[in-house]
Amino acid sequence: MAILTVSALVAAAVPLTWVRVAPSDVDRWHVDPMEVAHVPVKPKEGGWLMRTGPANAAPPVFATDPATLLSAFDEIVRATPRTKVLFEDAPKGRTTYLTRSAVMGFPDYTSVKAVPEAGGAALMIWARNRFGISDMGANRRRVEAWLAELSERLPHR
Repeated sequence: MAILTVSALVAAAVPLTWVRVAPSDVDRWHVDPMEVAHVPVKPKEGGWLMRTGPANAAPPVFATDPATLLSAFDEIVRATPRTKVLFEDAPKGRTTYLTRSAVMGFPDYTSVKAVPEAGGAALMIWARNRFGISDMGANRRRVEAWLAELSERLPHR
């Protein structure tokens, strides 16, 4: 019986450990939100796409330039617990963040691109989970919370 118990614990621990230690391939996860081909249509698809064009939501336009907008957003995101920069491409106005869930450490990736819009700038955002088929709306809630805080700091167009 002890061997079965130990085997079951090991079988459960290995995938949970992999979730925490799996390397993040920058080429796979640092993407331009404007180039995402598939828009998640159901919450169980594990992502939230905010951009001009086909998306889950249109981005708000802020009365500022893309660099200032991305800098303010970056400050908010970096203050988020369990979040770090995966890759930053300042010349292209793009950054990808990795946020881990509190209990299990599941990784979510958020790629952001600041673009000029009429009268200001907007953020194109592609937030998605890596493991599983659902994020239970976590990416959408996180993006909306970040944008709410950004709205308190910067004026809208």
